[in-house]
Amino acid sequence: MKKEFKNIDQFAEGELLLVNKPYKWTSFDVVGKIRNAFKPLKLKVGHAGTLDPLATGLLVICTGKMTKQIDTFQAEEKEYTGTIVLGATTPTYDLESEPEQKFSLDGLTDDRIRSACQQFTGDIQQYPPAHSAVKVGGERLYEKARRGEEVKVKPRNVTISAFEITRIELPEVDFRVVCSKGTYIRSLANDFGASLDNGAYLSRLRRTRSGDFRVGDAWEIMELVNKIRELKA
Repeated sequence: MKKEFKNIDQFAEGELLLVNKPYKWTSFDVVGKIRNAFKPLKLKVGHAGTLDPLATGLLVICTGKMTKQIDTFQAEEKEYTGTIVLGATTPTYDLESEPEQKFSLDGLTDDRIRSACQQFTGDIQQYPPAHSAVKVGGERLYEKARRGEEVKVKPRNVTISAFEITRIELPEVDFRVVCSKGTYIRSLANDFGASLDNGAYLSRLRRTRSGDFRVGDAWEIMELVNKIRELKA
């Protein structure tokens, strides 16, 4: 159920907004749209937990004094659903780049695919994608990748408490994942393919939950913007 707002002043005091991030919008696009809706009021607006442009779903936005709690919200467990495509890899591990290496799907049974999930549950080590916003030497990895530079990155410890396959229609495989902060689902997709001696990339991703907050309670971005404008009038 969406939270309702009575007046514009409560946003300055500090509010937590749940937004359903649209496809191909960056998380910063959403923050900017909301910040602009408050003009001429100058209000702090920030998000807790970045979503890639091709991902959709729950984005937790904080305003005013609530922005001091962004780190707390960002650290909470996340839940995602999505689709992995087997039989190919892409440099970005998703559809931001074109498939390159191709693999045969022969020998990929439902049992093998479902069993492969087990090695990715619990506390694991994961390498961030080369095309990611992780900083190395003060520069984003994707900036180095675009120049063709190969950079050695350290693995990070993440926790995946649930990884289940919900549909298999090769080459597509649907999944649900519950994981800790800092988990790259793109890397999970790529590693999942490699564990099957195959290739894989992420073709769809949706964040359905962050902590106790659910996407079913989120505002559509323009619905929220219009509500803010209405409260200012």
